[in-house]
Amino acid sequence: MSVTPLIDVIFLLLLFFMLTSTFSKFAEIELSTTGAGRQTDAETVAPLFLQLGEATLTVNGEPFGLNGLEASLTGRIDTELVQPIIVSLRRDVTAQRLTDLLVVLRSIPTARVTVLGDA
Repeated sequence: MSVTPLIDVIFLLLLFFMLTSTFSKFAEIELSTTGAGRQTDAETVAPLFLQLGEATLTVNGEPFGLNGLEASLTGRIDTELVQPIIVSLRRDVTAQRLTDLLVVLRSIPTARVTVLGDA
């Protein structure tokens, strides 16, 4: 029995699995819950209210773009106190759009983000 066809099949399978696999690294976003009844500095700071839609983003009623959001929020947030940020989702928002917003908000160290359901 010849081994040559077996080697050909192994190379074909190797080529198939190499071409069909993905080599991209998936990013992770850490989500955490707050403890009930825990008193923090967040009670003394007024929360920011973000409403996220598929093509829109408003901060306390003012329209913003996702690109300039970090710079705008950095000017509004006190760096020493915990800043609560409430994110309300519209019905048309996608998971990718929410992920993009959470990545921007993660760069603010004192932000504590709460995500609400659709409005």
